[in-house]
Amino acid sequence: MTSSFENINNISQAIALALGPVFLLTGIAGMLNVMSGRLSRIIDRGRYLTEIIIDNQAIHQKDIDNELKTLERRRNFTSLAITSCTVSALFVCLVIITLFLEAMYNVPLDKIIGYLFILAILALVVGLAFFLREVHQSAITVRLNKSREK
Repeated sequence: MTSSFENINNISQAIALALGPVFLLTGIAGMLNVMSGRLSRIIDRGRYLTEIIIDNQAIHQKDIDNELKTLERRRNFTSLAITSCTVSALFVCLVIITLFLEAMYNVPLDKIIGYLFILAILALVVGLAFFLREVHQSAITVRLNKSREK
């Protein structure tokens, strides 16, 4: 039988161990904030271009259609990045919960914790890859538009 002192010691160890994943959650939240900001700008630009088409102010209809297609691709990449990073954050939360369950009930859950952490990092890598793809797509679009103006 474990004493209450040992249980408190286990819980304080779990809190100490959970600090790393909590900082990871903070980083993921920052990335989600950046990604949602980009998504909102993409959507705003798409709405603006759609309004131009609806109001028949479109002088270069083909250029607007091409930009709308590019914006749709960028929106898709950003949405996938947000989804993957959110899944990563969920796995990190499961890591934290499992750490506490292990400490509270003295059950060896280290393998589960390891697998959950690996899944969290893999989801984060996928999200960052989609985000990088969207950033590159954005940079290519800006370069193409600048070269067309000359």
